[in-house]
Amino acid sequence: MIIALDAVGGDSGPAPNVDGAIQAVRELGCGVILVGPEERVRAEVSSRGASLERGRLEIEDAPDLVSMDEDPARACRDKPRSSIMVAADLVSRGRAQAVVSAGHSGAAMVAALLRLRRLPGVLRPAIACPIPTLRGSSVLLDGGANVECKPWHFVQFAVMGVLYARHALRIPSPTVGILSNGEEESKGTDAVREAIPLLRASGLDFRGPVEGRDVPAGTTDVVVCDGFAGNVCLKAMEGTASAVFSLLKAELAKRWTYKLGGLLIRRAGRDLKNRMSYEEYGGAPLLGVDGTMIICHGKSGARAIFNAHRVARDLVESGMNRRIREELEGMKASMETEKAEA
Repeated sequence: MIIALDAVGGDSGPAPNVDGAIQAVRELGCGVILVGPEERVRAEVSSRGASLERGRLEIEDAPDLVSMDEDPARACRDKPRSSIMVAADLVSRGRAQAVVSAGHSGAAMVAALLRLRRLPGVLRPAIACPIPTLRGSSVLLDGGANVECKPWHFVQFAVMGVLYARHALRIPSPTVGILSNGEEESKGTDAVREAIPLLRASGLDFRGPVEGRDVPAGTTDVVVCDGFAGNVCLKAMEGTASAVFSLLKAELAKRWTYKLGGLLIRRAGRDLKNRMSYEEYGGAPLLGVDGTMIICHGKSGARAIFNAHRVARDLVESGMNRRIREELEGMKASMETEKAEA
């Protein structure tokens, strides 16, 4: 398996990308194509004593970069030789099976739509974000790709989320909830209220509306929402977790007895922090496009990039796109049958 890595994407430039790629080649057995300005990327590889070899670690020249302050749609069209566009093109041409990027998430979405296209029957692709919860793990989608959604978009998000939860997170019978501002079905936006009867009729194990506090509790295995609410929810959870750890560290430093207690729970605290870290989850797949695209946190270090390659490999091997296509085709056929009988 060959993975195309946006080697200059992310807040820290090529260094963590190259480190993560080298680790992925050594430990996962996959090949990686480093996509970016050739001389710059080659210098990073050489400084680590790694060797370039076709089928294992290669470089694909891409002189341009979509920066975080650029409009993604315009930048991707104006810069066809940007790293994210070239990486997506490698997948569309069959040279690679997946793309990994910690760069501009909007640009990754545009590149996927321009180069990979949507799967047949998919209305909107969605970013599926794995979330640590009190019950293990769940998945929230959309994590930021679609700011505004219609009722049927939520149904497709739920279908894709259930398949991801079942085959990637290993949850045998995933339950589904829709994010709202209350448990009552009368609350929420017009799109949320209109989506509820559609989700109940979908054949999925739909449990109704869930609130923001229910997401980290793991009330349902899949949470669907529009990209605006989803991104705000994710960033709020990330910020809260970071603040709690910082406050706890400050409190433990106030008294020697607290410090002693801190030493006793240090291992447990480290394990908990790792479990909550996006570095361990690697990245979030963009589901619904005809290829595999993994979108990473902009602050991703080498560990996150390595884990993103693992996620990409596992997702390709699971046949996720084939499963999504078959599920949506089956749902469409079932709806047409019901309409004919009615």
